[in-house]
Amino acid sequence: MADVGADGDVQSGEDSLDARPSFFKRRSAANGKNEEETDSAPSSKSSISVGADPFRYNMDYPSIGTCLIINNKNFHKSTGMNTRNGTDVDAALVAKTFKSMGYDVRVVTDRSVSEMKQLMLAVSKEDHSRRASFVCVLLSHGDEGVIYGTDGCEKFDTLVNCLKGHRCSTLVGKPKLFFIQACRGTDLDEGALVETDSVAEQTSEKIPVEADFLYAYSTAPGYYSWRNTANGSWFMQSLCEVLQQYGSKLELMQLMTRVNHKVAMNFESASELPGFSGKKQIPCIVSMLTKDFYFPC
Repeated sequence: MADVGADGDVQSGEDSLDARPSFFKRRSAANGKNEEETDSAPSSKSSISVGADPFRYNMDYPSIGTCLIINNKNFHKSTGMNTRNGTDVDAALVAKTFKSMGYDVRVVTDRSVSEMKQLMLAVSKEDHSRRASFVCVLLSHGDEGVIYGTDGCEKFDTLVNCLKGHRCSTLVGKPKLFFIQACRGTDLDEGALVETDSVAEQTSEKIPVEADFLYAYSTAPGYYSWRNTANGSWFMQSLCEVLQQYGSKLELMQLMTRVNHKVAMNFESASELPGFSGKKQIPCIVSMLTKDFYFPC
């Protein structure tokens, strides 16, 4: 079945979900069937430069930073999770996009929960004093509040805790951006019809440990997240397209608003599972950033 977006583009493959297969079985049973085919600057510069715009992150470092991509495709049978077909398309596109923006891209595939924790811990122990930012892209199955490794799940907050301000001093005051493609629950977005006509910075010796993080989730809390088995996920496709087109022109929240618009307006699910076609999705951006973020030109 073809996936036809609101812009008229036709995509091959089937739309799938990054969630536990049993969720589909329950919904299919409720529809009278039990079909299931989807898966769920110089180093002496600080992050605040004298004379710099106090409302804009300083990007004047030797390196823009590291981009870590964790791409989980295959899962142990004990998890009950299916293979995430199409995720390699996402990983390749994300790697190409962030590499073109100057990031040192690292891609790892099929990591267990323990290995994911070790990857994050290793990043937190690195010296980021010559780097302007950090980016992490997580491609996996998920549920509300958790992300899956190949052998099980972990609370997302636990996974990223080692990068908080009190644990990773060389990233304090610098933007830490997370882009997460994963389900956050089992709700489906039915969509709704739209009527078409219708102060100067203060200095402080401390900043909150939760400050300067941005979490860009592929979907709203409680909802499924869609991934096309041939073309990759709606969210990652849209994110990379917007970054490639406007990444050097717009501020990050403007970029993410355009990603929201693209996902919301240009995609609608096409699935052979009863009750799963014609569904929509909206990403969810949670920002604790304290300044405007612009990718270097």
